[in-house]
Amino acid sequence: MKPANPLGQKTIYLSQYDAGLLFSIPRAIAREQLLLKDDLPFVGEDCWTGYEISWLDNRGKPQVRLAEFHFDYDSPNIVESKSFKLYLNSFNQTCFENEDAVVQQMQHDLSAASGKPCRLVFYQACDAAALAIADLPGRCIDDIDVSINNYEPNPELLKVNPSTQIEGGIIYSHLLKTNCPVTGQPDWATVFVEYSGNEIDAASLLAYVISFREHQDFHENCVERLFCDIQQYCQPTELSVCARYTRRGGLDINPLRTNAIDSQISKLDLRISRQ
Repeated sequence: MKPANPLGQKTIYLSQYDAGLLFSIPRAIAREQLLLKDDLPFVGEDCWTGYEISWLDNRGKPQVRLAEFHFDYDSPNIVESKSFKLYLNSFNQTCFENEDAVVQQMQHDLSAASGKPCRLVFYQACDAAALAIADLPGRCIDDIDVSINNYEPNPELLKVNPSTQIEGGIIYSHLLKTNCPVTGQPDWATVFVEYSGNEIDAASLLAYVISFREHQDFHENCVERLFCDIQQYCQPTELSVCARYTRRGGLDINPLRTNAIDSQISKLDLRISRQ
């Protein structure tokens, strides 16, 4: 029997391993609203960072790691985030022979939940080089003076300047806020847009990003809506959209969608100060 969605429900925290805590949500549900079929206009992944990974070794000593979980854009399901947190928490008082055993178990369970192989990378908590906050590429557009009177996604705000061509330009904003579709809790993010083609009017992009402020949807779906709207209304020859969401309950979610042959932001560590 499929587990119930834990969002909005009273939480019982289990500290013994239980893969049954994971709850899957088909990606097709949100993609139907965007009129996306099997031939998707992008590739990419969802990279989750786990900051609270722990288990017991075979002598009962706690082990602590940080982890990155990589889910392909075309996996059939997303893993609901609260269920993911509860699942990770269930490792806390469970003994494993070694780190490899933990990685293999997580890969098995998360691959089953998402419907496609999940890739894991573990880091030691003291691995400062791998976990460092990055210098952000491109131009931050948050200092542009704009008037806002709409807080639901409005792609008609988007404008271009056809007299100027951009090749691989990156602009970003820290002002993306969306909301959980079940609890209404706010989700905060920095969104990066890399593109080639007619110059996207930065003020119009900023107003469009801010228009998500009252929008309720999961992180992955919001990024796909951003990508599809910018592609339709600005018609860049290449486009990449990446959002770095702040963590909640020890997890952050960082979806990337791109149709670029050689996207810069897909190769960069974009971890931001708020993460």
